[in-house]
Amino acid sequence: MFIVTLTYLKPNEEIDQLLAAHRAFLREQYDNGLFVMSGRLVPRTGGIIIAHADSRADVEAVIELDPFKQAGAASYAITEFVPTMAADGLETYLPAQQG
Repeated sequence: MFIVTLTYLKPNEEIDQLLAAHRAFLREQYDNGLFVMSGRLVPRTGGIIIAHADSRADVEAVIELDPFKQAGAASYAITEFVPTMAADGLETYLPAQQG
């Protein structure tokens, strides 16, 4: 699993102009099964994406397609983690038990 932290590099007015394209990008990644959850930071300085991918390289490649990235409007920090517990309904994101 990966936590992707976006930090806006442009004023919110420029972010707003890219928002529809960014949301279409997010929707495509949800449909592909890569993104699990996303949302904006409070205060509105960026956002968070939770991704379920096989590798960091897979996440990095998809992030290159984000309109925010392509416009130089956001920077990205990717943190990998191995979940060991999950809320009911999210168990599918836990790794297979090692014997």
